[in-house]
Amino acid sequence: MKKYILSLIFVGFLATTVLAQIPSPDEFLGYPLGSKFTPHYKVVEYFKKVTANAKNIQLQTYGKTYEGRELLLAVISDEANMNRLEQIRNNNLALANADKNASKLTNQPAILWLSYNVHGNEANSTETSMKVLYTLAKADDSNTKAWLKNTIVIIDPCLNPDGRDRYVVNYNQVSGKVPNPDPSAREHTEPWPGGRPNHYYYDLNRDWAWQTQIETQQRIVAYHKWMPQVHVDFHEQSYNEPYYFAPAAEPVHQDITTWQREFQVTVGKNNAKYFDQNGWQYFTKERFDLLYPSYGDTYPLYNGAIGMTYEQGGIRGGLAVITNDGDTLTLKDRIEHHFTTSMATLETVATHSDKLVSEFKKYFEQSVANPPGNYKTYVVKAQNISRLRKLAELLKKNNIAFSFGADKTLSGYNFETQKTESFKVERNDLVLNLQQPKAVLASVLFEPKTVVTDSNTYDITAWALPYAYGLNAYAVKESINGSFNSLEEQKSVVPIIDKPYAWVLPWSSVTDAKALIALHNEKVKIRIAEEGFTVGSKAFPAGSLLIYRAENERVVRNINQLLTKVGADFSTTFYPIASGFVDKGKDFGSSVYRMLTMPKIGMVTGQETSSQSVGEMWYFFEQELNYPVNMLTTQSLAYLDINKINTLILPDGSYSDKVAEQLTSWINLGGKLILMEDAIGAMIGKKPFDIKRKVYPKVEDKDL
Repeated sequence: MKKYILSLIFVGFLATTVLAQIPSPDEFLGYPLGSKFTPHYKVVEYFKKVTANAKNIQLQTYGKTYEGRELLLAVISDEANMNRLEQIRNNNLALANADKNASKLTNQPAILWLSYNVHGNEANSTETSMKVLYTLAKADDSNTKAWLKNTIVIIDPCLNPDGRDRYVVNYNQVSGKVPNPDPSAREHTEPWPGGRPNHYYYDLNRDWAWQTQIETQQRIVAYHKWMPQVHVDFHEQSYNEPYYFAPAAEPVHQDITTWQREFQVTVGKNNAKYFDQNGWQYFTKERFDLLYPSYGDTYPLYNGAIGMTYEQGGIRGGLAVITNDGDTLTLKDRIEHHFTTSMATLETVATHSDKLVSEFKKYFEQSVANPPGNYKTYVVKAQNISRLRKLAELLKKNNIAFSFGADKTLSGYNFETQKTESFKVERNDLVLNLQQPKAVLASVLFEPKTVVTDSNTYDITAWALPYAYGLNAYAVKESINGSFNSLEEQKSVVPIIDKPYAWVLPWSSVTDAKALIALHNEKVKIRIAEEGFTVGSKAFPAGSLLIYRAENERVVRNINQLLTKVGADFSTTFYPIASGFVDKGKDFGSSVYRMLTMPKIGMVTGQETSSQSVGEMWYFFEQELNYPVNMLTTQSLAYLDINKINTLILPDGSYSDKVAEQLTSWINLGGKLILMEDAIGAMIGKKPFDIKRKVYPKVEDKDL
């Protein structure tokens, strides 16, 4: 008996010791949570420390940001579920794939994914994630233990570490020993470009479906490995706003199911219960709708989950800020609100886990059996293979199945003419049959016209992929499968010429720009045709690139081999031409074949520019083209050296009148100026430009 009692005491002591080894955020950080903003490396260290001392957590690194910061997922449940975690994950994927054997699955917990801090300057969320992790790691109360039996919780502590650290570093540098709650204090104003976007100034919360950025690409791979039943995207809004949680506002996309709408209400009511108990203000059914497909709530919804956005007031709030109501909102308050909805949502998911799993299964079975909408197949024409490849890559990233070609003549809605017409499916046409698990997502991304129930929407209302990629397509009411799994490589028939006079590359896509840059890097002299010409039976349009053999052999070894290699690298063809004498157009000695020189490109950045516009071009040059661009400030424009910068890009922005004056001498020396969007407004009515604002005739009410 004594031994038995001693054993119990020893086991109890061990359990207490294990719990004691899991440090709270306060203990690990060395300061109370909410009294400072925590840099990302310290958050990562905390997650690793807790994982090392807890039996119910698995930490997964799913990638790195452009600046090299780790991207993490913490997977948490009770020990029994953790011991069979891979089985649970695979069983869940069977449900998401509408596997017929999935009907035999039992004892399957629901999966709840909590995403924090996709916008870097909404910095409360990552702090909250540490408190949630600690609470679930301890699981020292009966409620939490019960919830974890029915639920797998996945925590992503920070979706945008680069942007968040930009915010945190700046805030820590400009704030004083004691937080200043005055909204006009400098700690409440961020310098350009702010912490909201990622390294390339992209809004990652609008990138879920498009996956242009490396953070999104890596996260979606991880997301598809789990396919949660519920996903919550934690945000912050103006510090003067109360808390927002589901249910969402109209418009709600017609393909979002009745069950998905109803469960948002269920979640919202449970969240409201805790906010009511504390007297905290909140709102639902306003502002945040469910239409645009690339958000952290809609993308999961179109993937069968219950997707929701939670918004805490806090942007520009710092550690403390005085609101318009005269109250002081602190970071600790903001953490407590996000923590409360995190735990309340876990409670709701655990309570309804069986129903969530059942409806999740039904969602994908329905997708395969009876896809939504009037159209069951989309056929994208192979009019531009380079663009079609890009589209196919995006579909693969989203796990959307497709095929190519079918020897059929069909009738379908023509995206270009917007009429129902007959057409033939050709070998390389992309065929997307909606009878598949990803039917809803595919249908939403391809629908030619989106039904909008309320014009007061949060974002754009048109995004159909054929239009976005500049490809014609047909929407077909029949269910059609393609005959091939891949594109047929189009081998261009080119003449064999021992010593060509020149090689020609017809310009057709961005890929050709990459080939041009690769050749320039090898010191190849390249000319551009300012007019079209014909050699034999082949017509080459204006814009075609020409490489003359004689002028290149003197400076480039084995020019023929180099062109073969570059052509293979970029899947393009250089056509050999035997003579400089053409059949139509001007001969190759004409001045219309101008020598191309490498442009020395500069781009204006800073307070007067749109960070999004800057980021788009920065990313394009650096990641897509691999071409150098000199990032400048407006202060340097008066001193531009034409020998260092001969092409200048003004991104979208609001520029002062001085900009035109500063650039006058540089332009007179031959500088080329590219104006994007509203940047053109800075040059209207300015010398030496002859730019005038177009005046439209007034429309009388009777004409409407």
